[in-house]
Amino acid sequence: MPVSFDPARGARHLDPLCIALAGPTASGKTAAALAIAQLYPVEIISVDSALVYRGMDIGTAKPSAADRAAVPHHLIDIVDPLSSYSAARFAADALRLVDQIQARGNLALLVGGTMLYFKALRVGLHPMPEADAGVRAAIDRRATQHGWPALHAELARVDPATAARLAPADAQRIQRALEVFELSGKPLSDWHAARGADAAPAAAEWPMVSLEPTSRAWLHERIAQRFQAMLAGGFLTEVQALRSRGDLHPGLPAMRCVGYRQAWQALDEGRSSGCAAEAIAATRQLAKRQLTWLRSISSRQVVACDASDAMPQALAALHACATAHRTHALTV
Repeated sequence: MPVSFDPARGARHLDPLCIALAGPTASGKTAAALAIAQLYPVEIISVDSALVYRGMDIGTAKPSAADRAAVPHHLIDIVDPLSSYSAARFAADALRLVDQIQARGNLALLVGGTMLYFKALRVGLHPMPEADAGVRAAIDRRATQHGWPALHAELARVDPATAARLAPADAQRIQRALEVFELSGKPLSDWHAARGADAAPAAAEWPMVSLEPTSRAWLHERIAQRFQAMLAGGFLTEVQALRSRGDLHPGLPAMRCVGYRQAWQALDEGRSSGCAAEAIAATRQLAKRQLTWLRSISSRQVVACDASDAMPQALAALHACATAHRTHALTV
């Protein structure tokens, strides 16, 4: 069933489809998605590994209650922080939701910056070795003795591709990469390069609009300003409330989210507001990884999010993607 749009708003008749709106953290994805929803009958599917957790609102820049009331949002507040939520589960949930949204005659808009989730949709995931507590403990002991930069150098010898994209102090990812290699004898980069049997072929063809800055300094400033606003908005109080539950700990996936991990450590050390520098630096590293992944997608439509006309350009790119999709659909 085709979707009807209001001609007075400059919209067109388009077949139901799915479009991805990606970009690094703080690039303006939420604002662009809400602007798109003013022109199209949109339902937003969050592609964010932190927004799935309940009670983690300020530090994840979660869309406001008013925004979520105005536009249907999915895959937000669906998991308790004590639980985990995998990329494979996301892919299954997202595909189910896309079918449901399209059946309602609406546009499914995938919005976020968790690139592993996008990868799970586009190329699938291979069943990598599960976490092994004994191997992780041994890696942690080596890190305590020699430091994470030494383990980063160790990773560079067995998996140079993965080491090249990780900072020497990125303990969580260095640990996982070494763990995968020690358990399987196969570098993590090889696992990532292989196409999974669970890939959704149609997802690889979905148009993607990517918000990317021309100036890295612009993005860095946005990240710093946003984290300072989070602190002013009560972020540390939010983390303290999570700590006071008594059943959460820093090793959980939810508490390893950027910002939360640094805030938890600062509170452990009695530094009530001393996590800003660490959290901002970690967020900048996250943005760098996100941009690296996005640049590997040659079919994406890039919009300079630091341009003065970023919003109209994003809307124009979306419309171009939708029009191209419809033309392709009519010729196959």
